[in-house]
Amino acid sequence: MFDSLLFDLMLVVLIGILSQWVAWRFRMPAIVVMSVAGLLVGPIFGLINPQESMGDLFGPIITFAVALILFEGSLNLDFKEIRGFNKPVLRIITIGAFIAWIAGSLAAHYVAGLSLSVSFIIGGLFIVTGPTVILPLLRQAKLKPRPAAILKWEGIVVDPFGALLAVFAFEFIRFVDGEVTFNSFLLFFAASIFAVILGWGVAQILGIAFEHGRVPEFLKSPVLFAVVIFTFVFSDEIMPQTGLLAVTAMGMTMANMHLTSIREIRHFKENISVLLISGIFVMLTASLNPTVLIEIFNSNIILYVLAMLFIVRPLSIWISTIGTDLTAREKLLVGWIAPRGIVALTVSGYFATILLEQGYPDAELLTALTFALVFSTVVLHGFTIGPLAKKLNLTTTEESGILIVGGSRFAAEFAKSVIETGNEVIIIDRTWAGLTHARKLGLNSFVGDILSRKLDYELDLTPYRFMLAMSKIDTYNAHVCEDFEPDFGRDHLYQTAFHFNHENMSSTVSGGATLFTPAISIYDLEDRINTGHVIRKTLITKQYSYTQYLRERDDKSILLYILRADNSIEFFTPDVELSAQAGDTIMSLTSPAKTIEKVKERLDVENGESQIPIEKIEELFTK
Repeated sequence: MFDSLLFDLMLVVLIGILSQWVAWRFRMPAIVVMSVAGLLVGPIFGLINPQESMGDLFGPIITFAVALILFEGSLNLDFKEIRGFNKPVLRIITIGAFIAWIAGSLAAHYVAGLSLSVSFIIGGLFIVTGPTVILPLLRQAKLKPRPAAILKWEGIVVDPFGALLAVFAFEFIRFVDGEVTFNSFLLFFAASIFAVILGWGVAQILGIAFEHGRVPEFLKSPVLFAVVIFTFVFSDEIMPQTGLLAVTAMGMTMANMHLTSIREIRHFKENISVLLISGIFVMLTASLNPTVLIEIFNSNIILYVLAMLFIVRPLSIWISTIGTDLTAREKLLVGWIAPRGIVALTVSGYFATILLEQGYPDAELLTALTFALVFSTVVLHGFTIGPLAKKLNLTTTEESGILIVGGSRFAAEFAKSVIETGNEVIIIDRTWAGLTHARKLGLNSFVGDILSRKLDYELDLTPYRFMLAMSKIDTYNAHVCEDFEPDFGRDHLYQTAFHFNHENMSSTVSGGATLFTPAISIYDLEDRINTGHVIRKTLITKQYSYTQYLRERDDKSILLYILRADNSIEFFTPDVELSAQAGDTIMSLTSPAKTIEKVKERLDVENGESQIPIEKIEELFTK
């Protein structure tokens, strides 16, 4: 319709980002939305065809994007994360991948009707899952740490090996057919080892340069970007498809060097990754030939997809994890979840062209077969991972953990009071200095921007049921609550009251429920803590009712939350009137004068007339 490369690029970026927003807003798998959008503007309505308009640039753009996305994912593979269950992870990415290759290849031959040569090539490719599809699903489902980590590591580590297996099978077939010599076949293995060494060596050099100030801060991300592209291309020129292995090795090496600037680098890579992922899926699906969509409904292709879903994947997981401590429920979940993504789509297109040129006519089915598997796994796994995980009791959504955004002194004291109730708390702040009070109290804390999606890699949010935005920037608090509404739910998002009157805020950002009764800003809360106010707990009993507590409490005290008898927490807000029953505990921020008075009364009751002078008690509370 519009014969313009500029128009196609604009539409790809626009639709990709819009699809990401729709997926976030309605809690849908992003890849599903992007794929459907690409189909609509491409083969269905014929608005664009990126492959035709971009010509020779289409392949390199997709390839570069895959390399950057894979590097970004591997940049977060810290070995500390899998301590304690590294055995099942190692088994799945080695034995499990091999079983999936053999079984998948046999299914492609006997079910889909492909020749053995083409089957073993495509079987190797289809062992991949991929970070672009796995990570959004894990975030959505809120899995427990162990199954989440296993799926994440498998998705990132196996991605380059899938492409390498396909290359290995292709080279082996050519060797058997006499097209290449044994020395050429060995060259493949040497090139693969070289790719790993190259990635490791480049990471070491770059990491040392970063740590010793050889690269200024403003150039670190651009330099890293350029070096990743160089490493990928250099390795790929030596042996096709080894570039993915090189950048994966590079990312994993840098992740475990624990560089001081790694978080800033990840933030930059995240922004690039979101754009690339959004654009690639739209480009790939919009470039599909309409005949491919018809071929998808071929009975052999449908049967092959069903075999991959219900036989090959569960079989590879259950056999490879024999002798590990994975439970049957964990095996069932991991054995079901295996969505394919970008690498499968891009590399299958590459081999479809090569195999057709080599005289394998059945390779025409590869594009349709790949898209059918990618789309079906993404849709089915995307919409079933949450319900299945809940059914298997592998989610942590029922915890009462609290995630606090903003590391003020009040936030630290508040978090300490929650921890003393037995509930888990973490404080997140964008700066190291902002967590000074949290560190002094020995609290669990994390330096980073909560709005950064890199938290999918770096921090497990699943133990936290509530999010409390307490930073000193009101608009930031509101945006945090708005951004995490699909993840936590509107009823579990809170923020401190605005310090100033933002009359236009309600029309632009809904934010979370206002904390505490009466509503008070974080600045005023800080002032009270700094002037000696303390967080005090009061047990409600049959003899001392909630009504009596409200009547006797200090007018200046702030009602914070109720700790229920079952150890759950409910926060006071100006809009909802809570009631406490016998066995509940009221947590409030109380002036030192009122606290001193209560202590004096208790001493008088317990010891008759207390011999401790009131000045001594005041001194204890003002230190």
